Amino acid sequence: MMYSQNEEELIVLGARIGQQLQAGDILVLTGDLGAGKTTLTKGIAQGLGVQQMVKSPTYTIVREYEGRLPLYHLDVYRIGDDPDSIDLDDFLYGDGVTVIEWGELLEDTLLDGYLRIIIEKVEDGRQLILEPQGKRGLELVKVIKHGSE
Repeated sequence: MMYSQNEEELIVLGARIGQQLQAGDILVLTGDLGAGKTTLTKGIAQGLGVQQMVKSPTYTIVREYEGRLPLYHLDVYRIGDDPDSIDLDDFLYGDGVTVIEWGELLEDTLLDGYLRIIIEKVEDGRQLILEPQGKRGLELVKVIKHGSE
């Protein structure tokens, strides 16, 4: 579990996560509206060396950024019942890192080996719960908590 007291700390946590990511990694961000999913993604983008301004992909479904690895930032809230409306294979397990907001709405069968990050509001801050799914998820939790080997 990780904790941030404000937006700046959430971005720093995200950057720490982003520095550990490799091509093909998938993060699923879960949390209420306004929990900080996009803020955490801004930090992840910084950790990946992305220079562009990161904005919520709510209306575009996916935004793509260039850093040391491509970052695919998806918001699947709007595709909910119709996951076929977007070809997720274009973004999953490719040459970049995929961050999916509202990814819990996707069937688990679509994803294999990822890290779910649950963001909960705690008083003024945010609590991050890391839930590994599969082997790569476990590896990610280890390097995020303890740094790379």
